[in-house]
Amino acid sequence: MKHLFCLLFMSSILSAQKAKLFLPELFRDFGHVRDLSMNKDGSEIYFTAQGYLKEYSYIVSAKKVNDQWKELEIVSFSGQKGVRDLEPFLSPDGTRLFFASNRKVDARGSKKDMDIWYVERKNNDREWSVPIRLGEIINTGKDEFYPSVSNNGNLYFTTEREDSKGKEDIYMSEMIDGEYTKPKSLDAVINSEKFEYNAFVSQDEDYIIFTSYGRKDDLGRGDMYMSKKDKLGKWMPAKRMGNHINTKREEYCPFVDYKNKMLYFTSVRTETINVLEPKKNLKGMLEKIEVLPNGLSRIYCTPLNKI
Repeated sequence: MKHLFCLLFMSSILSAQKAKLFLPELFRDFGHVRDLSMNKDGSEIYFTAQGYLKEYSYIVSAKKVNDQWKELEIVSFSGQKGVRDLEPFLSPDGTRLFFASNRKVDARGSKKDMDIWYVERKNNDREWSVPIRLGEIINTGKDEFYPSVSNNGNLYFTTEREDSKGKEDIYMSEMIDGEYTKPKSLDAVINSEKFEYNAFVSQDEDYIIFTSYGRKDDLGRGDMYMSKKDKLGKWMPAKRMGNHINTKREEYCPFVDYKNKMLYFTSVRTETINVLEPKKNLKGMLEKIEVLPNGLSRIYCTPLNKI
């Protein structure tokens, strides 16, 4: 059944419509927006907000009320001066929110590298515990970022280590008896001598979507690829996703909403030339640019018909 699911999923990727901006009006006042995560019923979203120069980075949440996205707020554990928080990922059961941060363990300022942290939900709303840093088996003196968690608790993330196959690799740490095990770089059918990063793993770990930069079929600054597992549970060679998703700009930070059958991702594509010719009045032109692909990091979505 899982393999039929994967075949249908791959078919839907190939036939998906051209990706569109997700909630441009909601995000218009932010410099850069990236890293979307959503709860199961689609009523909460979490994302990274950054300045135009990426001089700050914090995690913001929004809640859907009467079919409208409202209640934008910086989450309780983010927004600390000088600390960069990004890449939120809500666990499949909605009880933990993982994220990457350069905060210090003693909560006094920041450090050079990024680690993976998590918070636990206090109730059914958006109240969270104090941040908890994952142990030394996950975090090192180098960067660890973009966590993604499966139903059984296995953790996928990006890092560069001595046993990396390339510049950056996607690693997986199994959850066994409530403890993370030593992370392993995924197979060479996924990781290469190039850059592989920002992986989303399906809840049942039967497919993975990630970004790679520098491959022969890469259109530009980084494209998204997908791998699925064969009948023996081994990863199959990753394939580049279609041109309705990938462009000459960078596409990264995938997330799949199962309920609404949507793929979300971040891109820095632009269509602003469309409002510059022919000339428009300045006010109208600026308003149009705010809700167009404008070269800033923005979140896009495309339907998946057979997920």
